[in-house]
Amino acid sequence: MITDMMGWVAGRARQMIILLIAPLALVACASAPLPPTESLNAARAAIASAEQAEARQHAGAELEEANRQLAAAVKAVEAERMTEAERLAKQARIAAELAVARTEAAKAEAINREMGRGAEALDEEMRRQGDQQ
Repeated sequence: MITDMMGWVAGRARQMIILLIAPLALVACASAPLPPTESLNAARAAIASAEQAEARQHAGAELEEANRQLAAAVKAVEAERMTEAERLAKQARIAAELAVARTEAAKAEAINREMGRGAEALDEEMRRQGDQQ
């Protein structure tokens, strides 16, 4: 009888230990998600590329938006809101890439205008030479 009682107590003790340890193990596994380091670095690189491409001059609004989104992403990481930080970092990268695209388009347009003026000047010169003959 005593051995039965001891077996029962040991079984209950095991159950209690399992009930106490299981939640602790679950809490330990449920750690906060990791910061979106790759997305943050991609956003920083895209912003640096936009600045190097002179986007401030040609697409300043897009570049400022990229910088605002990146700053918000960093704040979200500090507040441990990693999903929001990931989204904001991606938006920052996209805004910076848009700034680069608009800058390249503006530069291409300026080159096209300059080439058009050059072609007009060449046409004018050819007309003058034709009139002199």
